[in-house]
Amino acid sequence: MTIKIIFWLSLLVIFYSYIGYGILLWMILKVKKVFKKQSKENITEEFEPHVTLIVASYNEAEILKDKIKNCFELDYPSEKCQFYFIADGSNDSSTDIIAANTGIKLFYQPERAGKVAAINRVMPFVTTAFVIFSDANTLLNKQCIRQIVKHYTDAKTGAVAGEKKVLDINNYGDAAGAGEGLYWKYESFLKKLDADFYSVVGAAGELFSIRTELFEPTPTHVLLDDFIISLTICQKGYRVAYEPNAFASEAPSFSMQEEQKRKIRISAGGFQSVVMLKSLLNIFKYGKLSFQYISHRVLRWVVCPFLLPVVFLSNFWLVATYKAPIYGVLLCLQIIFYLAALLSWLFSLKNIKVKMLYVPYYFVFMNICLYIGLWRFLGKKQTVLWEKAKRKT
Repeated sequence: MTIKIIFWLSLLVIFYSYIGYGILLWMILKVKKVFKKQSKENITEEFEPHVTLIVASYNEAEILKDKIKNCFELDYPSEKCQFYFIADGSNDSSTDIIAANTGIKLFYQPERAGKVAAINRVMPFVTTAFVIFSDANTLLNKQCIRQIVKHYTDAKTGAVAGEKKVLDINNYGDAAGAGEGLYWKYESFLKKLDADFYSVVGAAGELFSIRTELFEPTPTHVLLDDFIISLTICQKGYRVAYEPNAFASEAPSFSMQEEQKRKIRISAGGFQSVVMLKSLLNIFKYGKLSFQYISHRVLRWVVCPFLLPVVFLSNFWLVATYKAPIYGVLLCLQIIFYLAALLSWLFSLKNIKVKMLYVPYYFVFMNICLYIGLWRFLGKKQTVLWEKAKRKT
């Protein structure tokens, strides 16, 4: 009976974390729409405040010209938008490229201390009420600033999360592109539900914005600065809005090896964030925010990876002990799923592409990265000075 309880409870938590939470939010929002008259958000696209766009980079000379061109093409009054580019520690031609463009303020120091330290150093120079952060290797859509700032007419909005889009290069010709692309499409769907329910649970660094007055210097050892910054603002009683019409586009990882670098860093940062934001686990204090944080992040990052082997192994015991067909069916489905992931990995070594196997492969890949990320976090082996993952062109 104990094994039965462990099996079904673990299976329920896994299902809830990856699928059930989204279904639950969708149902709640549908019910609210039926029984409660929705009030229109107090937002207007006529709002044109002064903003600062900050781009932190390190040895990004190859793409900086495109990034700068993209910034100048944004549909927003030039006199109301300041561009701050950081190139700390860069030893390529990044500083020359940035300095050659009037209208962009270069921040540079020879020492490379990481993105968090760079942002902490530059934020005191920001004089505008709102600041937008973007990565150097992403391109923004022309309307992104207008679409972001309109949310700040609502006094309860402390930050705005844009959308990350993974470019469909060669129709996602491998597991890295397909897996990453599908993952972010699903994440975007969940972010919309999160925002409609209460707040986005953590912004992505490719494109997000905050009220300048709410910024607090982030500890320089933090790995997921965007996540910590946005949720720290939520802890102050503000919400993070979601704007799908403001998006940052970037190419998929060059390979699964390159994607692994990124995922392991994010995984280590996830465990670090759960420790740093442990007060958010108090649902009696933070209510809706805690419910979303636990459901969307904590379960997926620190619980489900360890429940997966529990479900698999306990399923074997139940098949051997009970004659109920359900246990045999569930075990067969698990074996097929993991075999599909294994086959996809073996095919990838021979450059054989079987798209129908990409989803199980990427799912298993993500959870393995979480194991490695935990090991790096516990061993303090994940530095903020990470090696950037190569992207396709």
